[in-house]
Amino acid sequence: MSQLLIEIFSEEIPARMQQGGARDLERIASDAFKKAGLTWDSLTTYGGPRRLTLVVEGLPVATPDLNEELKGPKTSAPAQALEGFLRKTGLTQDQLVERDGIYYAQVSQKGRATTEFVAETLETIFRTMAWPKSQRWGSGSFRWVRPIHRIIALFDGAVIPYALDLGSTIGGEGRKIVASNVTEGHRFMGSGQPFEVTDFADYRTKLERNFVVLSFEDRKAKVLEGAKAVCAAKGLELVDDIGLLDEVAGLAEWPTPILGDMDPAFLALPPEVVRLSMKVHQKYFAVRTPGAEGLAPHYVVVANVEAADGGKALAAGNSKVLSARLSDGVFFWEEDQKVGFDAWNAKLSGVTFHAKLGTMADRVERIAKLAAEIAPLVGADAGEAEKAARLSKADLASGMVGEFPELQGIMGGYYARLAGQPDAIADAIRDHYQPQGPSDSVPTAPLTVAIALADKIDTLSGFFAIDEKPTGSKDPYALRRAALGVIRLILDNNVRASLRSLLSGAGAATEELVAFFADRLTVLLRDQGQRHDLVAAVFALGDDDLVRIVSRVEALSGFLATDDGANLLAGYKRASNILKAEEKKGALPSGEVSTSMANQPAEEIALANAAATADAAVDAALKTEDFAAAMTALAQLRAPVDAFFTGVMVNSDVAEERDNRLKLLVQVREVMGRVADFGQIAG
Repeated sequence: MSQLLIEIFSEEIPARMQQGGARDLERIASDAFKKAGLTWDSLTTYGGPRRLTLVVEGLPVATPDLNEELKGPKTSAPAQALEGFLRKTGLTQDQLVERDGIYYAQVSQKGRATTEFVAETLETIFRTMAWPKSQRWGSGSFRWVRPIHRIIALFDGAVIPYALDLGSTIGGEGRKIVASNVTEGHRFMGSGQPFEVTDFADYRTKLERNFVVLSFEDRKAKVLEGAKAVCAAKGLELVDDIGLLDEVAGLAEWPTPILGDMDPAFLALPPEVVRLSMKVHQKYFAVRTPGAEGLAPHYVVVANVEAADGGKALAAGNSKVLSARLSDGVFFWEEDQKVGFDAWNAKLSGVTFHAKLGTMADRVERIAKLAAEIAPLVGADAGEAEKAARLSKADLASGMVGEFPELQGIMGGYYARLAGQPDAIADAIRDHYQPQGPSDSVPTAPLTVAIALADKIDTLSGFFAIDEKPTGSKDPYALRRAALGVIRLILDNNVRASLRSLLSGAGAATEELVAFFADRLTVLLRDQGQRHDLVAAVFALGDDDLVRIVSRVEALSGFLATDDGANLLAGYKRASNILKAEEKKGALPSGEVSTSMANQPAEEIALANAAATADAAVDAALKTEDFAAAMTALAQLRAPVDAFFTGVMVNSDVAEERDNRLKLLVQVREVMGRVADFGQIAG
C-alpha cells in the first residue's frame, strides 16, 4: 500500500471558500476512487490561504481487475435493444450468454496503474470542481478560484506524470503546469526558494520550517492560544468570537496575534458597534477587563508575519485605521439621536418590504395589531405590545443600521432607552428578532415574546399567502427559521394557545401552514432524539397546542419504550388490520359491546371490561393533561389484548359473535386513538 500526496498551490484563496474547497476535493477524489474499486486507509484534505492538499494513505498500486455479469435485453427484444447492449459491453452477439430467455454479458477488465488513474482524477478535479466565484486568466478557458502556480502529485514518493493544460495565454502561446514534487513556503517569512518534498511527513515538516501551518484546526488553535496569551500579558481577556476565529484562520498561513490599543473615548459607543466595526471592517477581536462590564480600549489583530519589533508598528497602523472606522460609528451614533423614531417610522412608508406585501410601514401595522392580540396569551399588556411593535422596525431607517444591518433591533433598543422609553419596551425592540437560529437564546420577557411571535407569524403568513413557500433546499425568506423561532418561543415560554388561532390573527389559518409547523416541530424534536412518527401520530389528532403536543409525544415515547407499549402497539396493528379488511366489505357493526352472550369466552369479557375501564381512565387523564397517566391506563390493555388474540377467533361463524368482537376491536382502537393515532407509528 502506498501514499498519494496532491497539492494545488495558488494565489490567495478567499477565507470563506477554503474549507468548502477542501470538502469538494475530498468528495471528488473519494467518489472517483470508489468508482474505480480502490480502497484506502485514510483520506484527508487541507484548505489554506494558498494551497489545497490531499493525502491518501494505503492506496494499492493498481485498480482491481473487473469481472462482472451484466444483464441485457430479452432474446425476444427488438434488434435495436440488442445492438445498444452490444455497444455498451463492446462484445459481439456470439460472446453473450443466453439464460432463461435473457442475454447476459461476461465483462472482464484488467486493473490499471493507480498513477494513471490519479492523473485522470486530477483532470476531473480541475475541470469539475465548482467554486462560488472563479477566475479565468489569460485567453484560455480554464477557470479556478485563483491563478495556480504549482501542482504536487506524488505517489509512493514518485512524481505522477500529469500536466494541467491552461489553454492559450494572452501572448497566444500554450501554457501547462506540470506536476512535480516542488512547493513554496510562506510568501514573506519562508526561505524564498521553492523546495522539494518526498512524502506527506516531509511536506508538512518543511512547510512548518517555512512558516506555514497546514491544518485549519491548527491555525485556529494558534490564533486562539496566541490571542489569549497577548491579552493575559496585559491582564486582559479575549472576547470569544467563533465566526471571526474561523475567518482569520483562513487569512494567514502563520497567524500571529498582536495586541493593539484604541482611544478609550470610543468606548462611549455601544459595545456592539465597537465589536462589529472591528470584526466586519478590520477582522479584529474585542478585548475586555476580567470582571468589568463592557470592553477594554484594546483589540487583537492577527498578522501573517512575526515582526522584528513584536508587532508595534503593525499595531500602530491598525489603530489608526480602526480610529477612522470608529469615528464613522460615532458620527452615526450622534446623528441618529438627533432624528428619532417618528422620522424613522415616516421613512418606512417609502421602504418596500415585498412587492406583494406592501411597505415596511404596512408590515409594522400588521405586527402591532397581531402583537396586541397575542399579548394577553403571554402575560403582556396589549397596549404596551402595540406601542413597542410600532417602534420595533424604526431603526431600519437609522444611519447606524444602514451601515451595520446586523445591529437592527439592537440599536433600536439603545435609541428607545435614550428617548425615555421604559426598559421593557426597549428590551422588546432589542430582542424581538430572537431566536434567529437553533443556538440563539429565546426571549422570556412577556412583552418581547408577544412582539417576537407577531413578527415571525406575520412573515410566515404573508409569504405563504403569496405562495412564496420554501421548496427543496431553497428558502430565500428564511421561513423555516421563522417557524422554528415561533415553536421555540411557544415551547420555552409555555404559551398555551391554539396554533390555528395565532395564525388566524395574522389572516392565515391555512392547514398548509399548520402542516409546515408540524414538519418544523418534527425536525426540532428529532434533533432532540424523538421519533418523527410519534409527532405525526399526535398531530393526526388535530391538536394544535404545541405545548400539549410535545407533552403527548414525550409520554408516548416513554410508553413505547416499555414492553407493554411495544406489545400493545403490535396488538393495535393486528386489530386495525382486521378492521380495515372488514371495512372494505362494508360498514363495521356499531353499538354497545355485550359481555353476557352465551358461551362467551372469558378473554373477550376481560378485554371488554378492560377497554371500558381504560376509556374512563384515559378520559380523566386527558382532561388534566396527565399524559403519563393516560399511557398507564393504556398499559392495562396490553395483557387483555394479548389474551384476546390468543384465545378468541374474531371471524366466528356465528354472526352475532363476530359482530360483537368487531365492535370490541373498534372500542379498543377508539380508546387508544384518543391518545395518539397508533396507525402512524412504525413498528
